[in-house]
Amino acid sequence: MRASLETLGAHPGQVERRDGTHFAVWAPNAHYVAVIGDFNGWNRGTHPLAQRAASGIWEGFVAGVRVGAVYKYHVASRLNGYRVDKADPVAFHAELPPRTGSVVSAPQHNWQDAAWVEAGPARQALDRPMSIYEVHLGLSERAPEDPSRMLTYGEIAPRLAADARDLGFTHVELLPVMEHPFYGSWGYQTTGYFAPTSRHGTPDEFMAFVDVLHQHEIGVILDWLPSHFPSDEHGLAYFDGTHLYEHADPRQGFRLDWNSLIFNYGRNEVRSFLLSSAVYWMERFHIDGLRVDAVASMLYLDYSRQPGEWIPNRYGGRENLEAIDFLRQLNTAVYEVAPGAQTIAEESTAWPMVSRPSYVGGLGFGLKWDMGWMNDILAYLSHDPIHRRFHHTALTFRMMYAYNENFVLPLSHDEMVHMKGSLLAKMAGDAWQQFANLRLLFAHQWTQPGKKLLFMGGEFGQGREWNHDRSLDWHQVELEPHRGVQHWVRDLNRRYVEDPCLHERDHQWSGFEWVDCNDSDESIVSYLRFGAAHDRALLVALNFTPVVRHFYALGTPWGGTWHEVLNSDAPQYGGSGQGNLGAVEAKAVPHQGRPFSVRVTLPPLAAVVLHGEDHAPESAPRRAARDTEPQAGV
Repeated sequence: MRASLETLGAHPGQVERRDGTHFAVWAPNAHYVAVIGDFNGWNRGTHPLAQRAASGIWEGFVAGVRVGAVYKYHVASRLNGYRVDKADPVAFHAELPPRTGSVVSAPQHNWQDAAWVEAGPARQALDRPMSIYEVHLGLSERAPEDPSRMLTYGEIAPRLAADARDLGFTHVELLPVMEHPFYGSWGYQTTGYFAPTSRHGTPDEFMAFVDVLHQHEIGVILDWLPSHFPSDEHGLAYFDGTHLYEHADPRQGFRLDWNSLIFNYGRNEVRSFLLSSAVYWMERFHIDGLRVDAVASMLYLDYSRQPGEWIPNRYGGRENLEAIDFLRQLNTAVYEVAPGAQTIAEESTAWPMVSRPSYVGGLGFGLKWDMGWMNDILAYLSHDPIHRRFHHTALTFRMMYAYNENFVLPLSHDEMVHMKGSLLAKMAGDAWQQFANLRLLFAHQWTQPGKKLLFMGGEFGQGREWNHDRSLDWHQVELEPHRGVQHWVRDLNRRYVEDPCLHERDHQWSGFEWVDCNDSDESIVSYLRFGAAHDRALLVALNFTPVVRHFYALGTPWGGTWHEVLNSDAPQYGGSGQGNLGAVEAKAVPHQGRPFSVRVTLPPLAAVVLHGEDHAPESAPRRAARDTEPQAGV
């Protein structure tokens, strides 16, 4: 899986006591390949490369070429007279776009995160909290002296690490940092599968960026794109005058809606290239996880295609058998070289066992985005509260499938751009109700089973959708309602990380119980969350109307004091101050199938979370049920 990385690319060093760089590129259908660059005046005849037997690899050593030299490969096809200058597919560094040359690089960094890396397997287990802050580096605050200048990795790292830690996030997830020619693609049209974008600095500076985050105890997840690549001439497309990396037939090799090309996953060299890329980021950059984009487009041959626009597999079906095999190989490789890592699938269909091990027939991912939850809850909160009773199943349906996969609940970048509006703008009602609904949305996300993801700006209720050509409206944090939302997210994260009830059984049925999922007339849902010990619980009640509900009855599993630990209507969050004076008493009044019950005040458009403990000895039946429950996991 490291074959591409170790064999190909530009590797500076010595040959016969001469300093220089060894170049190697895979171009099996070329009759001539030369390395060209600023060291030879870009002359195609100065430094030709030689074929390595019948491997399809062209290689050679060029004396005097050191780190920092800019280069490309001139490739002449033996089939059709095609000639082109190509960037190195395995370049570790690239020129600052719009220039497209590769740069000789030997990334070195004195890592200071040994304790973080050693704790990886335990820290990122499925029973540990994972709250992800999704980040586009270009949306960071711009340089004060020049608002058009994006900040460097070194400038962003301490700010991002401090902010993420202060807000209680455990991880950041970066929109693709792999080199890409078109900035407006946000990195989702990758040309440099081994090179962090030079828009923010060098590979060494990106290593230091990751190190800083780790030293602040923040994990780093990267978006990674094995699903498609752009057709730019200097990139992978039609590399040696043939469809080398992509399928030749456009019914298999071209994605019309993204104007991009699809990898030929059935080709060993292509799989090796992609697997080497994934392993490279994990090993060399100490990355904690890969979020794999557009997995659904890889799984289905007819994805976004009309009849006659796709070719069935060898059994006549629409499943992409080569892509399925590749994804299993990918996950096996990542977990082998980085046991503490997580792979996360952005997969939007009902494909079974995405986050189940490959040895039982799954795809082998550790986690999967729950796109259904995201779409349902955002649609629900866009309705005026008076109509929400008719859409109540949008709140309850996810629990029909919540344990089929190991889910992440995302509120991602895709939902706040391209005229979709910001999260705040999606909320129904006047300004006060919009902020209350937004806090309620976050309460629903953080108290549901599953890991969490929030795109930057959402944590303070950014007023407008994001734009890659400008920074976020960070000044809004100074305004009271926005500051209240930020305070709420901080407290949600703190409770989520510190309270085992909200994360230990994220992927086990015994971690969740409905109290009442049927109160559609009042648009209220309530449920219990349990930790591994099952002798303490959080009682969550969400009121999706602007009407205060006094003396609302909720069944509880045991009596005693239930402390109000979270209330999104509290004044410090921008709420009206309705609540339960810190605690309520559960009495031996059976209700909703439980032996005890409490009477609570449910504030308008708000969430209330109560904490209770069972002080009685654990019963034998309950202990037996807990100890014999099947464990979910990768």
